[in-house]
Amino acid sequence: MKIIFMGTPDFAAASLEALIDSRHEIQAVVTQPDKPKGRKGELTPSPVKVIAKREGIKVYQPLKVRDEEFVKTLRAYNPDVMVVVAFGQIIPLSILKMPKFGCVNIHGSLLPKYRGAAPIQWAVLDGEKETGITTILMDEGIDTGDILLKKTIKIDTDETSGSLFDKLMALGAETILETLDELENGSLTPIKQGESPTAYAKMLTKAMGLIDFTKSAKELDCFVRGMDPWPSAYTRLSGKTLKLWKVRVVEGSGKAGSVIGIGKESFTVACGEGAIEVLEVQLEGKKRMSAGDFLKGITLNIGQELGV
Repeated sequence: MKIIFMGTPDFAAASLEALIDSRHEIQAVVTQPDKPKGRKGELTPSPVKVIAKREGIKVYQPLKVRDEEFVKTLRAYNPDVMVVVAFGQIIPLSILKMPKFGCVNIHGSLLPKYRGAAPIQWAVLDGEKETGITTILMDEGIDTGDILLKKTIKIDTDETSGSLFDKLMALGAETILETLDELENGSLTPIKQGESPTAYAKMLTKAMGLIDFTKSAKELDCFVRGMDPWPSAYTRLSGKTLKLWKVRVVEGSGKAGSVIGIGKESFTVACGEGAIEVLEVQLEGKKRMSAGDFLKGITLNIGQELGV
């Protein structure tokens, strides 16, 4: 099929790579404008643009895809289908209705669960046991289009948002190829979505990483993993920011946020219910390290409170 691909980050780039290596033809790529990064604020292309340029594929970077002139530009390609993956703009009806087979979106959850911009992180934060990839025929709503295919994977007990992202990125690339094949040969029957059983999966913010030790140990285990790699789960220790990168649920009780145990390789903090054994940390101005190495360079006392 003739495809116009719309996407921006790494998650989209994996699917673009898969499509380039397939029997399909990528007519053009649409991605977000280059953005300033780093201390110098140098304009940096998206991962999708980097791949498209490498392959000699025409790249468009409109500020607004709904611009009438840009819509005309896309229409001239007469694509069979558009593949949209984490593009970053709302696609107007004028584009949605353009391709013969419609606009197919790859979403990182088992829709209708976790509609929104951060489905991978919220699945971990909420302690879900499984998640997956859903391909849909896009409509004017946000992640509300008819379901084409679903692929499910297990969320491991030590899964972080980062590790789950990598798994779903690969699964998304695999699923889009299967979706396009079945869409083309007419073997897919789109299924209407019902109401979402979960809250909208809003983007995470830096402020959301602040740890609330009054929550249960089980909740905080999910929280630490869900905030990894960004924005990270953090607290305060003697006026400095302390990031917790790896914890384990253990038995224990005490004032929430207080240190109730100190060993050679870890320390234990009381929660609203139960306790967490802290295994990996990063103190402000320092590198990420094991709790054992951290304890060699700092004095921590039983009863000392985190968060102050």
